[in-house]
Amino acid sequence: MVKGMSSPSSRSVKITDDERRSWTSDRPRRPGEPERPPREPDVSVRGRVLSPTDRLRYSPGSLVIVACADHATGDQFCARVVRDPSSLLSLRKVRGLIEGRVAAEKLEEKAQALLDAAVAKRLSAGLSVVIAAEGLEPEERARYVRVAAANRRPRHLILVDVGNDAMSEEARSGVAALRTQIDGGALGAEGFVTSLRLGGRAIGELNRIVFAPPPPED
Repeated sequence: MVKGMSSPSSRSVKITDDERRSWTSDRPRRPGEPERPPREPDVSVRGRVLSPTDRLRYSPGSLVIVACADHATGDQFCARVVRDPSSLLSLRKVRGLIEGRVAAEKLEEKAQALLDAAVAKRLSAGLSVVIAAEGLEPEERARYVRVAAANRRPRHLILVDVGNDAMSEEARSGVAALRTQIDGGALGAEGFVTSLRLGGRAIGELNRIVFAPPPPED
């Protein structure tokens, strides 16, 4: 700019209240317009991928979801490695406890409600929870991750990868997708602080999952 020459004045644009609301969630609903559901809170974190080991230590009060395409293998794995049996929950376990005591058509709904309540109660009390997942769908994982995030509890996932020959045809796509997410370090987007894929001999080499603070530094 040449000294002494005045710069052209910048032109301001006034945004009216109506225009401002039209670009935000404050915009009033039009007659007959359905009410929009509330936006889900962002639970994403910067996730880490763990390497197989013989012992896993998580912070007390953490949520650990164990996913496995073969329920029997997944349940046996959890029973073997989880030191505190009271922290181990699953829809299958709850279903077995109430089967025959509620109407058959209400069994799934009641079992899920009881499991949700037990998970929420333990996490709100700062107690650790290990869930042997029913399936491989992200919607099931999100159900529990949201509860843990609301209580500011760390979330972790373990995939017990039994291999394609030990799973049903319909489970293969879900396992393949989860493998890709773990290997690519993408599960932080779902809210998991760490993820781990165990396959082959690594499944049997993991001996213990414990919930304890890190050892004091020397």
